[in-house]
Amino acid sequence: MILMQTLNRRSVLKAIGLTAGATAVGTSAEATTVKEITFSPNPHYISIAQPITAIVLGAGNRGNVYGRYAVAYPNDVKMVGVAEPNEFRNERFSKTHGIEANHRFTTWEDVFKVPKFADAIIISTPDTLHYGPALQALKMGYHVLLEKPISPSMQECLEILAAAKKSKSIIAVCHVLRYTAYFRKLKELCASGDLGEMISINHLEGIEHVHMAHSYVRGNWHESKKTNPIILAKSCHDLDIMRWIANKPAKTVSAYGNLKWFKAENAPAGSTERCVEGCKVERECPFSAIKVYYEQKKRIHVLDVPEDPALQGPAILERLKTSNYGRCVYKMNNDQPDHYTSIYQFDKGVLATFGLEAFTGWEARKTRVMFSMGEIEGDNDLIRVTDFRTKEVTIWKASAQKEFNNSGHGGGDHGLMQNFVQAVSQNNPALLTSTIEASIESHLMGFMAEESRKNGRSMEIKIG
Repeated sequence: MILMQTLNRRSVLKAIGLTAGATAVGTSAEATTVKEITFSPNPHYISIAQPITAIVLGAGNRGNVYGRYAVAYPNDVKMVGVAEPNEFRNERFSKTHGIEANHRFTTWEDVFKVPKFADAIIISTPDTLHYGPALQALKMGYHVLLEKPISPSMQECLEILAAAKKSKSIIAVCHVLRYTAYFRKLKELCASGDLGEMISINHLEGIEHVHMAHSYVRGNWHESKKTNPIILAKSCHDLDIMRWIANKPAKTVSAYGNLKWFKAENAPAGSTERCVEGCKVERECPFSAIKVYYEQKKRIHVLDVPEDPALQGPAILERLKTSNYGRCVYKMNNDQPDHYTSIYQFDKGVLATFGLEAFTGWEARKTRVMFSMGEIEGDNDLIRVTDFRTKEVTIWKASAQKEFNNSGHGGGDHGLMQNFVQAVSQNNPALLTSTIEASIESHLMGFMAEESRKNGRSMEIKIG
């Protein structure tokens, strides 16, 4: 059901948050229509007689995201097993979900040494540990929910695809953006044909400067050789969305980018190896680990500290003395680019540019899609549609489905889980929105972009 109302220009400016000094796009329109994005329940989804059962491999951040869905929707899924070498995380996950001692494992390999005891395997291990468990899970007849990126190796991606085709199991990849109300509406509007022929796409991902420092300078993905290049580790979501919107195969890519700022030569005078070692510029540094983790308590889930406030502060400080999260961002052994631009040529002449930027004050995606008869602009919240012929502007206000408001990625995390649960419970892979086949294609776009960036030449995008 769509709630619609026509507003005058003053009300529209207020609705989209534009101040008196801001510039409004399309202000020549006599009237602007504002619509709220809502979606009716999927008619193919059914009530589940009993919850599916799942084993989580990797009880870190993403494993707990899917675990929280089981807590919120116990009639949909029950977590019955976990594999996690970190004792703190293993204990926490097991306690939350009431997992029996004989179904708690230290490594993913241990899970496959016992007979099959669940419907599905959720693979949220580090990127380099996706390939082995994916093949074993498919071999044993488990359905699979596979965290992105599929693998750091294109060859391994293709082998997982081949195994999936031979298996009768359902396998989905965690491209969660496809399940948000915002991107579902963006896809629907682009596919409608109402604005004529698609000409080009411009897509920008702002990582946000603190997130960049946390994940790709200090964090698990700071060395591309040991994990994944940032174009895949961070932006395979975006490549997937671009391919989904274009609805055509990408043919070639040219990419550019480098590590410009987070390196030793840019370290301020007076800085120390760690923020807690008396750094003279720590108070003015936007990347201060003391500010981010100890004072603001941001992203502390990676530190594995107690939830008790009385114990948390000292535990955080101790972790800043011993882990990478306390190190100076200018003195890490990181190699990920902090700015990255790629240009994709899709079939039928559709051109797409993608920018990945670390130095933004916001964490979001912004998209423009140009058509022969109009333009669509989106900022992760509002979608503005301009029709060149009528001069009419339609603004869509995005909101996640009500029950998924507390879910990450704008409701996409829990939307993905609901989709996977339905596909497994009905044993119907056609219900999946994010398939292994589609994901392989967008992953190849990332692999070829990285080849182009390193080699300084345009690369063909072709499987095989």
